[in-house]
Amino acid sequence: MNRHHAIVASSVLVDMMGYGLIMPLLPFIVKSWSSDAFIVGLLGSLYAATQLLVAPVLGSLSDRIGRRPVLLLCLFGSALAYLSIALANSITLLAAAIALGGAAGSSMPVAQAYIADTTTPQHRTRGLGLLGAAFGLGLIGGAAMGGFLSQYGLAIPPALAAAIALGNALYATIALPESLPSHHRHHSTYRLRLLAPVYTAMQIPTVRPLLFAVVLLNIAFAGLQSNVALFTMTRFGWGPTQNALLFVFVGIWAAITQAGLLKILHPLLGDTRLAGGGMGFMALAFLLVGMVKQSDWLLFPLAAMLAIGMGLAVPTLTSIISQRAGNGRQGAVLGGMQALISLALIVGPLSFGFLFDRFGPDTPYLVGGTLLTGAWLVVVWTFLQPIPTLLPVASRPIEDSEA
Repeated sequence: MNRHHAIVASSVLVDMMGYGLIMPLLPFIVKSWSSDAFIVGLLGSLYAATQLLVAPVLGSLSDRIGRRPVLLLCLFGSALAYLSIALANSITLLAAAIALGGAAGSSMPVAQAYIADTTTPQHRTRGLGLLGAAFGLGLIGGAAMGGFLSQYGLAIPPALAAAIALGNALYATIALPESLPSHHRHHSTYRLRLLAPVYTAMQIPTVRPLLFAVVLLNIAFAGLQSNVALFTMTRFGWGPTQNALLFVFVGIWAAITQAGLLKILHPLLGDTRLAGGGMGFMALAFLLVGMVKQSDWLLFPLAAMLAIGMGLAVPTLTSIISQRAGNGRQGAVLGGMQALISLALIVGPLSFGFLFDRFGPDTPYLVGGTLLTGAWLVVVWTFLQPIPTLLPVASRPIEDSEA
């Protein structure tokens, strides 16, 4: 594995480890000042809302000034955000720290663009799968560490996350080279606009339907993340321990899929088949979860199906979108995609919560399965259409010997 790719993946891992450390503890942190559950939900949405605002800007900025400075800014920003959470003594300061964490944690499109810059199309999906594995491992490790360390004080987990992020930032400052040559950077003189990457991405006909599918996928998955504990508590009487085990189980299978299974299947099946098959797996798993009535153990194989499906679909869809974006627009298009994902992370929990309260615990999963089935149909239909023009994709692999 290219050590530069490992550094980039570690930036994603640090972001998700901090998220995994802090978010499960957020209700207990807020309890010091307020017992209002709405405040907890509002702070959780603030993270995704901040990413919605910042991710497109960072993606476009990396097209203009390079990937390295933006990644370093995110790493140092994450360290400051986690330290601020550990030291916060009011809800106002906590909200500011979480907003900073969301902004600094918006590095995924830049990390994806770095991988796209330094890999050939044949190896790009594997590189993006590495980012997906870091994403999953960060959530697993963060949740486990947060649960263990919180018994020594609620400030300990975010303080540890700050130390890890700072160490990673310092190492990346020394060891991470730039991936985007100056002659491939976007040097237009227009003023950077917040929604410009979204507009740019949506103007590409071969990318637009795939972005729509990505939005549907993330609405369903974000709704599941926020709603599954309520579902298992209402349906099976599960407590925090059982739900934590389920989340860890999902994370492990996601990491196995993206770091191992994807490497085996990709040379055999390619991007399009894996993307379509992964979406189909996710849709089926969602629909079956809504039908589980008594045998709670069935949630574990269904969770594995969901993790495998997402582990196959997300990196392959991202790879296809990056290839169809073309030279000089990968950062902007991936930043626009990340903005749409952040919007889905806001819409999913709100809509699934409404469906749960209004129509019962089964409804969110049946609706989510329907959304994913629609996304699968969109993906399959798109892949069946001829591509009018194959846009060139810049790739200049960075050798380990380069500084």
